[in-house]
Order: sequence, then C-alpha cells, then structure tokens
Amino acid sequence: MNHPCSIITRQLHLPDQHITYRLYKNPKIESSRKLVLLHGAGVAGVDTWEAIVAFLEHWGEVLVPDQRGMGDTVYPDGKEHPFAVRELVADVNALVDHLGWWQFDLGGYSMGGLVSLIFKQQHSDRIGKQFLLESAVLDRPCWQTTIDLRQQYSMAAGHLRQDNVRHGVVNFLDAISPNRRVSEQVEELTISRLGQRPVGFANALECVTDAINQIDRDALVAAQGDVTSFIGGNSVDLMHEYQKELAERLPNWHYFMMPGTDHSLPYQKPRQIARIMNAEMTRFLNL
Repeated sequence: MNHPCSIITRQLHLPDQHITYRLYKNPKIESSRKLVLLHGAGVAGVDTWEAIVAFLEHWGEVLVPDQRGMGDTVYPDGKEHPFAVRELVADVNALVDHLGWWQFDLGGYSMGGLVSLIFKQQHSDRIGKQFLLESAVLDRPCWQTTIDLRQQYSMAAGHLRQDNVRHGVVNFLDAISPNRRVSEQVEELTISRLGQRPVGFANALECVTDAINQIDRDALVAAQGDVTSFIGGNSVDLMHEYQKELAERLPNWHYFMMPGTDHSLPYQKPRQIARIMNAEMTRFLNL
C-alpha cells in the first residue's frame, strides 16, 4: 500500500550501539502528540509497526526504533553481544533525548512491552498514554508459571545459537503461541522474519529471562498509567485470565481481546489494532 506518512530513516551513534530508527510524519494530522513504538524479540520495528502506523490518527510524529540485536541496529564492531533490559531502556532514553521528545505516548509489543513498562516506571513524567500488545511478563497470573515458561524460551535460544534456526524459531513459536493456526505459508514467513539475526534473537530472549528473574511485577504494574492492552483471541487462556484480572482491579487498565489472532497480532490485524488505539486515545484525551 502507499503509506500516508513521510518516512525518514536515521541512525543514532552511541558509544556501544548504532541505533537505527524511523520517523513517520503524517501531513494530514495536525497534532503535536508524539508516539514511540517498540518491537518484540527477533523482529525489526518496521515489520512490526509500519502497517499499524498507516492507520493512526492522533499522532503527528511516530518513532519506531530497532532495538539491540534486531533490524538494522548494530554494535560498532558488527558482532552480536548479549544485552540487558536496562540497556534497552537506556537506548530508548538516549534516542528520545537526542530527538528532544520530552513528552510522548508509548507502545510496546512482546519484549518491547516489557521495555515500555520499565521505561514508564523509571520516567513516569514523560509518558502519556500507553499501549501494550501481548507484553512480556504479563502472560500468566502465577508469577512462578511465568518464570517456568522462560525455560522453553531458553531452549529456543540454545538452538538459535547452535545455528539450528528453524528448530529454535519453531520452539519459540510453540511456547509463545501454542494455539496458533498454522499454515505452511504463514509459518515460513514467520520463521524467515524471526531468523534474520538468530544470535540477536537468542540474546533478546535471554535478556527477557534475566529481567524476569530480577523484577518485581506487582510494583511494575502499579507504576503504570493509562494502559490499553491487546491479547490475541487464540492466545492461552491464562493470559486472558490475568489481563481480565488487571482490568477488573485497576481502573486505568483496559483489556482488548483480538479475535482470530495469536501472538502475531500486529501482523494479523493492523487496521483493527490501529482503530482501537485511535478510539482509546480519544477516550484518554477526554478524561
């Protein structure tokens, strides 16, 4: 499709990271509101968000960076290195400071959701509305079950490091989307997308595992503002159970089930997700 936004691709050079980012500007939207969107493990920002950005109505500018180990963001030496979630949060902070974005809305998918949650906890005064798409650490009511699930991701990371990319990606998909509707064409596309930088993907999976072993989830959730959370209709019941509990307990938590989707929901229904984001932003602005 012809994208309605002008798209500028740039790179911010930090001492240990060259961060590639894309700025989307829609000339038809007269708004000073800004939105940062963070992708998940193993995928580039453009693949995750560009189709959604095309249908957004409230933001004059949207920033989509590639996080460490993924997309076109690279270490200065061109090699892959392990990283921690605190470094991903610091990267976002360095980027928005570089751009002079002192106030903005924030969205995150999967691992990007965890980065978003921690960024909000650390920089609460800078963030307005929040959007989460199947955020990491919010996938099971029982915290120990959440920790145990990461063992499956660690197995996937091991295969990715051993250059068994297909096996590693399928292990990951079986863990994160056990109820997904598998077609050969979609599965191959997903494997190709997630296998572009296998060691970077493995590092991202282990980054989330390390974070889960250190964070206080209750404190993290309590630190959030107005959250709109999307969960795929075909995702596991426990994920829906936890999101319903959050929405019932917290007046600022708004849970949406996306029928016919699984963990790949931003690729499966970008127009519908954008429509809800627009409506939720309107609700937030009218509070």
